[in-house]
Amino acid sequence: MKKNITIIGAGLVGSLLSIYLSKRGHTVRIYERRGDMRKEKMSAGRSINLALSDRGLLALEKVGLAEEIKKISIPMHGRSIHNPDGNIAFQPYGKEGQYINSVSRGTLNMKLMDLAEQHGVQIFFHEKCTTLDWEKDVLEFENTSGVSIPSSKADLVFAADGAFSAARLQHQLRHDKFNYQQYYIDCGYKELTIPATADGNFAMEVNALHIWPRKDYMLIALPNLDKTFTCTLFFPFEGEASFDKLKTETDVKNFFEKTFPDAVPLMPDYINEFFTNPTSSLVTVKCFPWIREDKFALIGDAAHAIVPFFGQGMNCGFEDCRVLDELIEKNGDDWTSILQQYQTLRKPDGDAIADLAINNFTEMRDRTADPIFLLQKKIEARLHEKYPEKWIPAYSQVTFSPHIRYSEALKRGHMQEAIMQDVMKLENIGETWDNPDLHEQIIQQVQH
Repeated sequence: MKKNITIIGAGLVGSLLSIYLSKRGHTVRIYERRGDMRKEKMSAGRSINLALSDRGLLALEKVGLAEEIKKISIPMHGRSIHNPDGNIAFQPYGKEGQYINSVSRGTLNMKLMDLAEQHGVQIFFHEKCTTLDWEKDVLEFENTSGVSIPSSKADLVFAADGAFSAARLQHQLRHDKFNYQQYYIDCGYKELTIPATADGNFAMEVNALHIWPRKDYMLIALPNLDKTFTCTLFFPFEGEASFDKLKTETDVKNFFEKTFPDAVPLMPDYINEFFTNPTSSLVTVKCFPWIREDKFALIGDAAHAIVPFFGQGMNCGFEDCRVLDELIEKNGDDWTSILQQYQTLRKPDGDAIADLAINNFTEMRDRTADPIFLLQKKIEARLHEKYPEKWIPAYSQVTFSPHIRYSEALKRGHMQEAIMQDVMKLENIGETWDNPDLHEQIIQQVQH
């Protein structure tokens, strides 16, 4: 039976979900609080670059969009680590031929909205969700541009309106046992730009994610199609080196020249951008339940907002859409079962990727420049090469293995890390790391 489905939020996940549902013959409307980014110049208010990896691509592939989206992406084959002494070390992400994709949030979002409309989805802009009435199955919106729109009836509502979801709040306020937890890390972020060179080329290696790891903070840079790089400074709000301390242009200049000496010549406008671009915070949201009977479900960041350090926020939201679609395939019109199974499957995975993302922050800013950590990664890469089914590095499980659940990746990752901690304590590990007997011993521990 075809339903009238309302999606709140026309961001990446809401737009992709609408394509999945309209392809199944449902009537889909999306209500979006902001204006139409295809017609109005606006900042998404969040990082403008995203890392699209295998999970996201698989979800796009299922609706025939993967090749289309690859055309607006730039492959990144590994991390380019910029050390304070000016040396640059390249760390491949996975095996030969594995890479993640730098894609512009705005470009991708606009493409998904266009495709949604081509599939018959209606998108209403400047519509702020004010009321969700489950007794009458009615939604009310306030139009912030002055156009009045009648309340809307829907058989089923998906809340895809992000980390600070208005629809989730309506769900929460009308639920007697709603668990909600939000956690802000002590770092915020600010975006800066590396423009193209005078002759119109990329200023650095294009097929890499660049990282300047500095223990308690870091700068990263992702390539764009227009030959620029979007840089993001992840930096404490307070403390010795922090946003709080960089008050004047001189403070910023002295800090950057000392801390990121090789980046400064590439960023002619960084001081101005530092003071004009917003400082944003980073939140993790865990909540439960995500659903209400056969009428309502949270999806994407509205269900599980995570910090960006594993590059999985969008990929996880896209995976929600794919899993949901597979459950529709399996359960037909039984939406009570579909939503119940969706929640049962995705809640542990949402929690797991949230924890993995916070752990990866420490790895990126602190450990990527540590020789012992780099040796550990070298051993793990060799184990993966020799025993591809038995040892998959945690990063590869999350990024390149879309059929391994996040919750499974977290569990396996913990187990492998405990083994590696013991291995790294062995005497002369620097000389014996490539010994086949050692590799065999490690793999035997995995099997037990």
